[in-house]
Amino acid sequence: MLSHVERHLVERIGWLRAAVLGANDGIISTASLMVGVASASTSSDEVIVAGVAGLVAGAMSMAAGEYVSVSSQSDTERADLDRERRELELQPELELSELAKIYEGRGVEPALARTVAAQLMARDALAAHARDELGITDTATARPVQAALTSAATFSVGAVLPLLVALVTPAQWASSSIPAASLLFLAVLGAASAKAGGADVLKPTARVVFWGALAMATTGLVGALIGRAV
Repeated sequence: MLSHVERHLVERIGWLRAAVLGANDGIISTASLMVGVASASTSSDEVIVAGVAGLVAGAMSMAAGEYVSVSSQSDTERADLDRERRELELQPELELSELAKIYEGRGVEPALARTVAAQLMARDALAAHARDELGITDTATARPVQAALTSAATFSVGAVLPLLVALVTPAQWASSSIPAASLLFLAVLGAASAKAGGADVLKPTARVVFWGALAMATTGLVGALIGRAV
């Protein structure tokens, strides 16, 4: 008997979002910072120091931000599960009817919906209610540490790219070579993430390149203005 195992692209959303967000932010924020410094100074040392500082600060900020936000989501999920567990202990019949109503709302006949609900609750009542009532599944469960480490690591990978460009480029070219190379990196990242997510390549790539160019142009302009003023 042949078995049919389907792999859905939606299963990649969690790690793909964190990876793309981290790398994208790493490229844009670090490159923008370095362009701003390069526009205000002719010293390559200052540009590189700014890039390294941006990498470290950004990676820590991403890790802390992801950990705090995902931890809040995890706390909410845990509270909902605790409340559902108490309700299952105190009023199992009402919870059975509630689950059956959910299946009825999806088009299942009332008698069959109640049978399905009873069978699922007999196997694992909390898991059935977590999935179908609360929308909590294994693939969507909040994982704070994983999110923090992923964001920090991918941010660092993205931030290293413009930093490497600065290391091999003469100081007088930094204000043009860093944004040009960074936009190329962003385009590759946008296309790769769209491909991994099964989406159209052109729109996500154009979107990330546009916002990256805007961020670097704005920071470069501010850096040039400050450089003239001080």
